[in-house]
Amino acid sequence: MRFAAIAALLLCLSCPAEAAVTTRYSTAGMTVDGMICVDAATGAVLAQEKADYPGHPASVTKLMTTLLVLEDIRANKLTLRSRVTVTKEAIRTGGNQVWLAVGESFTVEELLYALMIQSANDVAVALAVDREGSTPAFVARMNRRAAELGMSRTTFVTPNGLTYGKGPHDTTTARDLAKLAVVLCQFPELLRFTSTKQYVFRRPGKPLELTNHNHLLNSFPGCDGLKTGWTVAAHASIVTTAKDKDLRVIAVVLGCQSPGGAKPEQRLRDSLAADLMTQGLGKLKQLEAEKTLKLAQLPTITPPRKPAQKPKKEEGFWDWLGDLFSF
Repeated sequence: MRFAAIAALLLCLSCPAEAAVTTRYSTAGMTVDGMICVDAATGAVLAQEKADYPGHPASVTKLMTTLLVLEDIRANKLTLRSRVTVTKEAIRTGGNQVWLAVGESFTVEELLYALMIQSANDVAVALAVDREGSTPAFVARMNRRAAELGMSRTTFVTPNGLTYGKGPHDTTTARDLAKLAVVLCQFPELLRFTSTKQYVFRRPGKPLELTNHNHLLNSFPGCDGLKTGWTVAAHASIVTTAKDKDLRVIAVVLGCQSPGGAKPEQRLRDSLAADLMTQGLGKLKQLEAEKTLKLAQLPTITPPRKPAQKPKKEEGFWDWLGDLFSF
């Protein structure tokens, strides 16, 4: 298992939080803020290291934006065919974009593809303004929903995770992101967006071919989501999920850092997430096997036999005659 190949890193992650602030260490010079793997069906923890250590989620923040849109669809406040008109606020966004223009109109479905595949920051703002009238109002709603989900160590400041320098930054933990992902996996339609590897975003006059940033879709069997994130300030993070028959796990890796920069951070992030999902699925299979074995070992309970009933004697002529003259 590749998990053993990064044992040095996992050893450093198991250090007390007080020491981790200044002495996080690995032989490759890489560090990770925290990680966790949970059962998607129940939220039960299958593996974790420093899952409550704070970090910055970068574009993983877009998962909360997506959840609020999907919840509005479920509440019949809009549909996937509803149209969103782009405002000036959306086009002022930096980072990954699909280069929206003021006045353009797209369906919610088109925008969700761009949000999940291209990680388009301008799309996140367009959806935020459409749903709540302004970005600050939408961010306030994000934080209310986070509180409702028990994400007690999470504070959002953007709908897209794009922050610079000293911030303020979106802040969360691996455990809080796992709570969010468990709820998101209750929306089967989400996985249609997150599992799509390529999509043509049909901008007027200039279609864009989008490619999913989640490389585990190609390399990990059963992987069908969810979202990657990287910025200079936040480093590399991922929330991902995979299914094996009826079993599904969610893995979160938060804040991978490397002296080598973005590419080594992203490779470490993907490797750790794959190892977590492998370990999580293996544990779920083991639990299922143990459950089946216990059921097989239960003693067979035979229901008590009912006492045999004597066959009813058929009445003859003299019985009938006796009944006739009985008083």
